[in-house]
Amino acid sequence: MKYYDKLIFELSQEGRKGYSLPVNKFPQSPELPVQLQRASAPRLPQVSEPEVVRHYNNLSQMNFGVDTGFYPLGSCTMKYNPKINEEVCALPGFAGLHPLMPARLTQGACKVYEAMNAALAEITGMHTFTFEPCAGAHGELTGLMLMRTYHMMRGDLKRTKVIVPDSAHGTNPASAAVCGLEVVEVKSLENGRIDVEALKPLLTDEVAGIMMTNPNTLGLFETQILEIAKLVHGAGGLLYYDGANMNPMLGVVRPGDMGFDIMHLNLHKTFSTPHGGGGPGSGPVGMTEEVAKGLSQIKVSGFHGNFGVILRAYAYILSIGKEHLKEVGQYSVLSANYIKECLKDVYKLPIEGVCKHEFVFDGLVNDGGHDDVHGATTLDVAKRLLDYGFHAPTIYFPLLFHQSLMIEPTETESKETIDAFIEVMRKIAAEAAEDPTLLQSAPHNTVISRPDETTAARNPILKYWDTL
Repeated sequence: MKYYDKLIFELSQEGRKGYSLPVNKFPQSPELPVQLQRASAPRLPQVSEPEVVRHYNNLSQMNFGVDTGFYPLGSCTMKYNPKINEEVCALPGFAGLHPLMPARLTQGACKVYEAMNAALAEITGMHTFTFEPCAGAHGELTGLMLMRTYHMMRGDLKRTKVIVPDSAHGTNPASAAVCGLEVVEVKSLENGRIDVEALKPLLTDEVAGIMMTNPNTLGLFETQILEIAKLVHGAGGLLYYDGANMNPMLGVVRPGDMGFDIMHLNLHKTFSTPHGGGGPGSGPVGMTEEVAKGLSQIKVSGFHGNFGVILRAYAYILSIGKEHLKEVGQYSVLSANYIKECLKDVYKLPIEGVCKHEFVFDGLVNDGGHDDVHGATTLDVAKRLLDYGFHAPTIYFPLLFHQSLMIEPTETESKETIDAFIEVMRKIAAEAAEDPTLLQSAPHNTVISRPDETTAARNPILKYWDTL
């Protein structure tokens, strides 16, 4: 262990000081009530300023983010976040706002909401949006609540089922269950798209609607979407659009024009704002004029959502401009297809054809067989990528394939970066064929190698004292 790999408490030496408190601007500071005063001094580390600075800089280098390197995580759009978004969000007139301020002092923020609503409505073909939901799954729940409210306002109370494709994002059935809806699965064809013939018998008078994303989780456009919309509407149901994969659709086709009635957008995906690590997020929900009649009955957060995320997304949209928004999807589609075609001889491509912004491999071509313990698995490939400075793609999702490896390059990466990724992926495939144990013991160059992720999630150690 290097000296500065130690925890801050391990560097502590009594009497050292690495801080200076600001001057107290109040002539008479109020005394804390006795019941709130500490009985003993807090157990804080005593370190010098250089030790504090080095500690946190070293911690920052132990993590991987989109500002560190290529992050081709599928179904997540981990694109680069332009720093101008942060500058706009940090403007004092925005950063200093409080949600309880009087309306006369928040007109700038209100104007942002109004303009953002108009922009998203035009981009998606929806009538209006609510910005209350604070994440994508929160948006899903809100949209499903609107779906239920729509049917209840019509007196159609028996519509308690929602159809979800077997290729859907995992949050779709979870959100439906939380909303009190029964999930009915519809199967996919071998080409990865919804089986329309299997859908037809599911469309009973108990169905509230269907949840879909287009392109779907395999990165494939649902070419029969207009027929699906006609069938669902004909049965009295609504169409819900999971906007997680809106990236390649920008400026090309709108969910409203496909026939969707409700949708959410992940502003922290499609529109570049910081993403990952549990937040912050924003999942505004769009809807048709008919569905919007029930909006006043839905309340899912205390105020108007995560304003900072909304503001960053608005800055991104203004930076791109209406005339260039279409290029976002075109470049992400080009990047994905380029990687797919360059690697499909060494990684199994279960579904041929043009993809959109992402695609899925099913493990290595030369993997020794999926059940062969001596062969390299998708997990091994993902771990080995870390040694070469790339974050792993999404692995083992979607569940349609045994060794899923979902790659999404986004439009923000240069050809040089993508070529470097392709070169490394081919090198890893060669290593797997020659010496799979090299992959099975990877990563070799990271701070930690293969932690027990299950135990870490179930029994996390969050305090230094718990390590003693």
